[in-house]
Amino acid sequence: MTKLFISILVVFNFIIWNHKTIGDNSNGHTFNVVLKDTTITGRVIGIMDGDTFKLLSQDSIQIRVRLANIDCPEKKQPFSAKAKQFVSDAIFGQQVTIHVLKKDRYGRSIANVIYNDSLDLSQELLRHGLAWHYLQYSKNPVLQKLEDQAKKEKLGLWQDKHPIPPWKWRKNKKKRTKG
Repeated sequence: MTKLFISILVVFNFIIWNHKTIGDNSNGHTFNVVLKDTTITGRVIGIMDGDTFKLLSQDSIQIRVRLANIDCPEKKQPFSAKAKQFVSDAIFGQQVTIHVLKKDRYGRSIANVIYNDSLDLSQELLRHGLAWHYLQYSKNPVLQKLEDQAKKEKLGLWQDKHPIPPWKWRKNKKKRTKG
């Protein structure tokens, strides 16, 4: 009986982690939790910030998408609004294709996003100086080159003499709220 239970548990976990599942967020909206190695096309229906948006898939399921390999300024950080506006101008209401790499702890699909048939949204944000290459999660030399070029040209957030990366800003914010 124990072996049967363990076998069922293993199969259930495989299904959960390797296929599409549907869940609810705290607002009562249904979202598709799409997992790794899935490619989806849909229309962008909401922009949360520079690196997060909502996609309505072709089968009418909402997917929360977090851009892979980059980190945009947080709300209340310089250039946060510009990054959000850039993303809105680029993809809001448009058809995009996402290639999901994994799911994060918040249930968002971490994905590479292609729009206008060939533009990579993460690359474009870096190219315009509106994001950091997130080295903790990515060693992509193309992304690093784009960030380095934006720094050299002092584009976007690189106009600031001492821009604070979002991961450090979040860490400092946690300290301030605890303290």
